[in-house]
Amino acid sequence: MAFKFIALFALVAATSAGYAPLAYSVHHGQPLVYASAPVVTKIVEEPYNANPQYSYNYGVSDALTGDNKSQQETRDGDKVTGSYSLVDSDGTKRTVDYTADDVNGFNAVVRKEPAAVVVKSAPVVHAAPVVHAAPVAHVYAAAPAAHVYAAAPVAHQYVQTVHHY
Repeated sequence: MAFKFIALFALVAATSAGYAPLAYSVHHGQPLVYASAPVVTKIVEEPYNANPQYSYNYGVSDALTGDNKSQQETRDGDKVTGSYSLVDSDGTKRTVDYTADDVNGFNAVVRKEPAAVVVKSAPVVHAAPVVHAAPVAHVYAAAPAAHVYAAAPVAHQYVQTVHHY
């Protein structure tokens, strides 16, 4: 019976194969090009500031994460001065003072300060409380145990050896 189904499916596949195209056609067409209208651009020049100036500073002190840092910077014309500091992982504080100008370029001075010494106060020691002597307890010796002596039963059994020659 299974052979009949296989033969039937093979016959259906062979007859429907005639409807499949032998080659696929490819159509290449010119894509439509949409061009937007040209945008009118007008270049507006910013006014030149011959003596730019700014100043800022910030600081972070987060006891939860241990993040401690600060920075400040000032610009007056072409000269920039500033500094920043942070606490390194070893506990030392690193401070960088820098300047930048047209004549000397960028210069920085790095300083490391030791970690702040934490002085722990000695713990308060209280006097030990006075201990009174415990009352003397009278100890009574136990009565001696009665010893019972009994002889162990003796059983003798003799087995005679049988010799076979």
